[in-house]
Amino acid sequence: MMRSLFLQGPSFDGYDGGAGARYQMKREVKSFWYPTWLAQPAAMVPGSKLIDAPAHDQSWDDIKHEVDGMELIVLHTSTPSFAQDVKCAELIRARNPTALIGFVGAKVAVEPDKSLAATASVDFVAREEYDFTILEIAEGKPLAEVDGITWRAPDGSFVRNKDRAMIENMDDLPMVSPIYKRDLQIEKYFGGYLKHPYVSFYTGRGCKSRCTFCLWPQTIGGHNYRGRSVAKVVEEVKYIMENIPETKEIFFDDDTLTDIHSRVEEIAIALGELGFGKPGFPMTWSCNAKANVPRKTLEILKANGLRLLLVGYESGNQQILHNIKKGLRVDVAKQFTKDCHELGIVIHGTFILGLPGETEETIEETINYAKEINPHTIQVSLAAPYPGTFLYKQATENGWFDNSNSLLTDDGNQIAQLSYPHLNATVIFDKVEEFYKRFYFRPSKIGSIVWEMLRDWDMMKRRLREGVEFFDFLRRRKEAV
Repeated sequence: MMRSLFLQGPSFDGYDGGAGARYQMKREVKSFWYPTWLAQPAAMVPGSKLIDAPAHDQSWDDIKHEVDGMELIVLHTSTPSFAQDVKCAELIRARNPTALIGFVGAKVAVEPDKSLAATASVDFVAREEYDFTILEIAEGKPLAEVDGITWRAPDGSFVRNKDRAMIENMDDLPMVSPIYKRDLQIEKYFGGYLKHPYVSFYTGRGCKSRCTFCLWPQTIGGHNYRGRSVAKVVEEVKYIMENIPETKEIFFDDDTLTDIHSRVEEIAIALGELGFGKPGFPMTWSCNAKANVPRKTLEILKANGLRLLLVGYESGNQQILHNIKKGLRVDVAKQFTKDCHELGIVIHGTFILGLPGETEETIEETINYAKEINPHTIQVSLAAPYPGTFLYKQATENGWFDNSNSLLTDDGNQIAQLSYPHLNATVIFDKVEEFYKRFYFRPSKIGSIVWEMLRDWDMMKRRLREGVEFFDFLRRRKEAV
């Protein structure tokens, strides 16, 4: 087995570009997702090491010695961080000329030749799901025989091997939490709406929804949802309870865990049997959800320890939801949100401005919609045309953006890429700040946050810190333009 390093390279200060982030960017408050897509293959390679430099505030000088003696070095990359990741690969090559260096991630999965052409320091890029791809390489299998990669032949040409079959039995994958415990500092991972410290992992991959902007299902995970057995999910939860007992919340990071109602109910009931939802139990759990979960299912989840749902509302305009193939009705989303409020389930709502069909009127509609349904916290993003998505194809064909792939400013803040004849990028960009201010700077919302702070000293300290970060986020956005 090759001596193997899995690396999320140094990047912008506070940049959350990890192999678990849906959007690679600096966030409105400090946030880091676990590098789950790197931890998974690392768990399959005995003796490997995982380094997540951005979350641990590590520079190249902090980690450069770690590449010494490594035979295989796998870097996760993304469209926004690609230029910096190329520089990192070149620094690695200069220090360790004999190592086999590979890139993984959605960016290289859809642009393998272009990615290899960017630097001679990278030997291969992995396409599709790459867990077993990397394992085979680490075992010493010749690159010519490894499914799912595009690699650089000795004559400099690029060779595309046949596609790797999707993993059907997710129980074949080992737990990622032991890798977190071994190589990461748990307290370095934050989510503005999650309890701290938290741990996240996937109970399955894929998403049956067809949202045109969503990156992972269109590039790596696919639209066929494949889940681990409930027994395997419970096994990992037990591991966290016993070996990472400081954990206050477990976040199930599946694109939409709640899509299969019977399965999520079964998982919830199994968690309840472990003690989740019982008075005095030290952990809660949360997950991603579509805003169409029936009340009966919500009741079961809440009774068995569910605290929060991360919900992608995207827009309050029904036509825009149709345009992006969201498969969601506004009236259903309103009833779902009402049910959550009544059951005491906290909602972190996410919205996107600048999607196809957006106008100043639809933005106003979405802002008013967010205020009406009133999730506890929100995240407002700009529509981002990531390569490999239908939105990218649509935007390119219609001339809505310049195809530069520059989705961020030089210091990691998201910029408005899409511009329409009736709505330019500057207006869309400015509306994000207006959205945040009109949602949060309401007496009722300020009162609820203050009350939350007064009841919990830790929350008091946290919200004060996040408040400083939020205003700094707004300041940085203005400086960016």
